[in-house]
Amino acid sequence: MSEIPAEVTGWIGQKRYPEESEFDVERGYVLTACSSVENGNPLYWDEKVARELTGGWVAPPSMISVWCRPHLYSPGREGEGLALKVHFDLKQKLGLPEAIMSEDELVFHAPVRPGDRVRSYQILRAVSDLKTTKLGRGRFWTIEVFYENQKGELLVEERITGFGYNRPGGEAEPSAVRQGGEAAAQRGEAERSASGRRDAK
Repeated sequence: MSEIPAEVTGWIGQKRYPEESEFDVERGYVLTACSSVENGNPLYWDEKVARELTGGWVAPPSMISVWCRPHLYSPGREGEGLALKVHFDLKQKLGLPEAIMSEDELVFHAPVRPGDRVRSYQILRAVSDLKTTKLGRGRFWTIEVFYENQKGELLVEERITGFGYNRPGGEAEPSAVRQGGEAAAQRGEAERSASGRRDAK
């Protein structure tokens, strides 16, 4: 498992999975999110404050990925809805069934407002050589996600570092990687069904 498949290296720098949110930004989601973490910032609760500070209602910047997370089921769609699909592609193609997110950096450009329809796309920036950590042996990868509104205005740039790995004693056979990681894909599918994407944000 020393070589990165050519298909994976071909993804680096490529714009992939351009998608549009299945629903508009709306205050019900915002208030539910703020309530769940006891965020009492008046910017999200007091219309007068919102008008004075930001010219009207806005969504918390940290909610940006919420608007692009597909529902697990949607009529007419084949298969399970997944966010950050490049991450899952890498797990499958590299034969790395486990993964964590080790870093997440966001750069904010414009506010997200109720009524916006958020669009996004993903770019794989880097895949590391094999590394051994306390979790196991695997690779780090860096994915950037760009979020825009319906006007094409850039809202947020997100830079995510993930680590895909095999637990000690569970390293995939090289043939699994050469064949596209079918075994890892099956394990990953079971993992996603059981935990609802426990390892991706």
